[in-house]
Amino acid sequence: MTEVKIKKGEPVEKALRRLKKKLDREGIMRDIRAKRHFEKPSEKRRRKAARARINARRATWAASL
Repeated sequence: MTEVKIKKGEPVEKALRRLKKKLDREGIMRDIRAKRHFEKPSEKRRRKAARARINARRATWAASL
C-alpha cells in the first residue's frame, strides 16, 4: 500500500499532492479508472492494438531522428 508520511509542520495539501504524484507514478489511479466499468475482451484487444500502433509509430519516428 502506498503511503506518505506528513513531515513536521508540513501542510496537509502538500502531503496530499505528494501522495497523488506517487500514485500516478505507480499507475494505481490509471488502474482504478480502467476497472471502474467492465471492458469487453474485444474492446480490450482493440485498445491494446491501438496502443501498439501508437508505440510503433513513435519508435519509427524516434529512429528516424
